[in-house]
Parts: sequence; C-alpha cells; structure tokens
Amino acid sequence: MFVTIKYKKIARALVVPVLLAASILALHDGTAAAAYFGRMKKLPIYSVETEKKQIGITFDAAWGADKTGEIVEILRQNGVRATFFLVGFWIEKYADEVKMLADAGIEIGNHSENHLDMAKLSAERIENELSSVNKRIEELTGKPPELFRPPFGSYNDRVITTAESLGLKTIQWDVDSLDWKDNKASSITDRVMKKVRNGSIILFHNNGDCVLGVISVLIPALKRRGYEFVTVGELIYKDGYYIDGTGRQIKE
Repeated sequence: MFVTIKYKKIARALVVPVLLAASILALHDGTAAAAYFGRMKKLPIYSVETEKKQIGITFDAAWGADKTGEIVEILRQNGVRATFFLVGFWIEKYADEVKMLADAGIEIGNHSENHLDMAKLSAERIENELSSVNKRIEELTGKPPELFRPPFGSYNDRVITTAESLGLKTIQWDVDSLDWKDNKASSITDRVMKKVRNGSIILFHNNGDCVLGVISVLIPALKRRGYEFVTVGELIYKDGYYIDGTGRQIKE
C-alpha cells in the first residue's frame, strides 16, 4: 500500500500553529503590541479585561462647547467620573471650560493640537502636536495629561511610540456611540447598552446633537445594571499587562 504525502498541505498545517504560538508569546511581553506573522504591531488600549463592573465614559472635544457645562452637571448629579480628550485649538478658545472640567474632577487627556490624521505625520510633527497640548493642559490645570486619543482613531507604530516617549498612553474605545452622525437619542442609547461590558471605554463627543438627552438616560440605566463609571486613567493598568489582538488590555 502506497501513501501519497501532500507536502504543501502538511506545511500549511504546521505553519499556522507555529505562528499562533509565536503570536501568543509575543503578546505576553508586557508591551502594548500584538504579533502579526512575526511582526510586532503596537496597539492602543481599546478596553480592559476586568472582573469589576467598571467602565469609562469619554468625550472628545474639538468643536463647540455650549453643551459642556450641562454634561458636567449631569455627570455630577449621577456621581460619575469621566474623561475628556481636548484638542489644542479647543483649549485655546475655551480655557475657562478647561478649568471648569479640571475643577469638576474630570480627567483631561490629549487629543492633539490640530486634529490631524496622526498616522500621516512624521515623528517630529507628532511630537509637536502632542507636546503643545501637554503644555497647555498643565498650564491651565496644574497637571500634565497621561492619556492621548488620536483624532479619527487613526494610528500606527510611530504615533504610539511617540506618545509613549512623552509619557502618554494611547487610548481608543470599544463602544462607539456614533453620536456624531446619529441624531436619534433612542438608537444611540440602544447601541451603547448592547455593546457595553466590563472594562468598556465609551466614545462620545461633547457637542453631539443629542448627547445631553442620551447620557441623561444612559448613565442611570447603566448604573442600574451595576456599572461604576471611572476615569480611563483609573480603569487601565499602568504596568504588568499585555494587549491582545483586539486591543483589550489584560493583566498578567
């Protein structure tokens, strides 16, 4: 009896588990990176693996501020801690609002100087974009930011590495409210409620058309489910972690 060996199929069968094993090992090096076929790709933090029913609600502020005070009041009334990511030109125009956020206990993160696609910029330009905002935030609040959210969610290794060199952890989200394009409060609320889980980071914008109506309903609803709202800085692990291929931060 003769056996025909199909070498290509066997080779493929062997390669896949070897690459998978290499990826798993690479992921457990304590860095914000994932392995793709032997290449390390840096990843931001999209969410956090935790047994605690904690979540982070975040607001990106780039245009307009007329709803910001009311957002802060809703957060205060519900005992919610939140994180705002601020663009440089917003900070310049609304310095009083920046101070108000800090006085209210809101965590303030860096959202770049000019809201550009950071993945298209040189390392020097990225550093300038972030450093200027770090300086402005510290001047107004007395505390430099520790978090950075890239505009449009656009990043690459260069963006994350440059942010890290400035002491900033790069933060994304795993729950997008889509409040920038959806003007129906009910559908935004349903979308978020369906996707939230322990360790989620939720994205809102401070000047979304119906952001006030949404968070007025959403926050109490999530609290009834037992969720605690914390700042992103309180939610994430500062060290001793790895990030899986979905961007979920996991404690080692």
